[in-house]
Amino acid sequence: MKSSSKFVGVLLAGFLALAGCASSDNTSGNAGGNSDKEQVVVGISQYAPHTSLDAATEGFIKALEDEGFKEGENLKIDSQNAQGEQSNTATIAQNLVGNKVDLIFANATPSAMAALNATSDIPIIFTSVTDPVGAGLVEAFDKPGDNITGTTDNHPDATKTTINFITEEMGAKKIGVIYNSGEQNSVVQVEQVKEFAEQGGAELVEVSVSTTAEVKQAAESLVGRVDAIYIPTDNTAVQALDSIISVANEKDIPLFVGELDSMKAGGFAASGFEYFDIGYQSGLMAAKILKGEKKASEIPVELPDTLQLFINKKAAEEQGIEIKPEWEKIAEIYEGQ
Repeated sequence: MKSSSKFVGVLLAGFLALAGCASSDNTSGNAGGNSDKEQVVVGISQYAPHTSLDAATEGFIKALEDEGFKEGENLKIDSQNAQGEQSNTATIAQNLVGNKVDLIFANATPSAMAALNATSDIPIIFTSVTDPVGAGLVEAFDKPGDNITGTTDNHPDATKTTINFITEEMGAKKIGVIYNSGEQNSVVQVEQVKEFAEQGGAELVEVSVSTTAEVKQAAESLVGRVDAIYIPTDNTAVQALDSIISVANEKDIPLFVGELDSMKAGGFAASGFEYFDIGYQSGLMAAKILKGEKKASEIPVELPDTLQLFINKKAAEEQGIEIKPEWEKIAEIYEGQ
């Protein structure tokens, strides 16, 4: 009997030891700090496939690489795209949580909101978010959430600089804006545009769309009604930017945009920054968490590091705009590729 009891005791001890190892292996380290793991898993939830968001994701991955996280070696990336459908963001977030990723990179407001709704434990780093406070992602820039922080694409001076140029340099009295009222980040921007336009003595003419299929008709509806068009960093409008550009070029309407990638694509002017750069900033934040140096709650939300007004020379020609010599003192002239 004593021998049998001793044997059972050894088996039990071995089972508990194995269970302890299994528990350790399955722990994702979501509280922050995975430097002891051979490979960390980062989930990427991108809201839509367009140039700016793609650039932000590229910047994020590049920052991780520069910080020593190499995909295929000590880093695995689970990247998913919602294709501009908000309903898909929840599914993606749940999938990433179910896959027990170590960190979620949420690219754009809908993706960030879905990620936060899906987990209160896994660290979330967001970017391309216009109003993280208004969206309920963080309490304040210097008070991030328990498991969430990131970078905003809404530099406080960007919209004001652009709208002031439209009213003061272009003399526009009516400014058309196309946006999806279902995108919280766009609603915030349109309110800002309206405020700055009124300060400059201009009226805002709003056209709301729900899908990319409605964008061209929205642009056409502004012909003859406005002196200029402004497109914020609205995911729906930007995905169909080519159709807006075609209308602006055909009807000689100055087209202003909310970020540099849209300016390069054919917008006349934009005050902004490279989305690659804010993605890179977000990647540096993620690296600190993955290395165990910081928790998300200890990293304040960051603004873009740089801001510059750009004018697209080719778009100016297409839209019948003569670039004044004095503009070259306040803006960079983009010559195109």
